[in-house]
Amino acid sequence: MKIQLLTIGKQQDVATKQALEDFTRRINFYFPCEWKLLPPSKSAEPDIIKKSEAQIILQAIQKEDYLVLLDERGKNISSPDLANLLQQRANESRKQLVFLIGGAFGVDTTVQERADFTWSLSKLVFPHQIVRLVLAEQVYRACTILRNEKYHHQ
Repeated sequence: MKIQLLTIGKQQDVATKQALEDFTRRINFYFPCEWKLLPPSKSAEPDIIKKSEAQIILQAIQKEDYLVLLDERGKNISSPDLANLLQQRANESRKQLVFLIGGAFGVDTTVQERADFTWSLSKLVFPHQIVRLVLAEQVYRACTILRNEKYHHQ
């Protein structure tokens, strides 16, 4: 199974980029993993932005991909629960597990409806740079949990 970390937004700042590269390299030890950065819409109206970005997102994912949408209104899960989600998708022989960080205004309902699971990191709203870093760290942590390694302390 391949893991794709998909995000709408701008390039990472230097410090975040280095940390993301480190966690991505670590995840690759367990599953092939890559970041895919999609450009944000240039429109000024939030509804038009979400619809425009939805088209880009839906074109970037495959029909058979398992899509996890990150959204503050989603389900709050633990790190072991995330590990179970990864294991279940691997057991199903999914080709690709996609984690999506939407744009600044969230995602259109078409993307919400396409999502197989909606996950909330927190009820708080964070800058995209922080969400990217937390996502990468949590995916890495889930991988170490699956291998019963010492990174995660229970």
